[in-house]
Amino acid sequence: MNAPAEVTLYWRPGCPFCMRMRATLRLRGLRPREVDIWKDPDAAAFVRSVADGNETVPTVVIDGVAHVNPPPRMVVDALRRG
Repeated sequence: MNAPAEVTLYWRPGCPFCMRMRATLRLRGLRPREVDIWKDPDAAAFVRSVADGNETVPTVVIDGVAHVNPPPRMVVDALRRG
């Protein structure tokens, strides 16, 4: 059996893609670590560093690998792994 994935979801208020991702996860009872990039300047800088200088969210880090605007299914699968 694999260890559960370490998942961090970077998001911001008002982002429809973030709302979709968060709702998809919550409906399945899945709770990654969530970071609001508007409240955390270091998190915003990280997102820019992996998204070609943009604050593109959701950005999800799964086991240390950043994914910019991944499909919700990828995140659900990572959180259910284990």
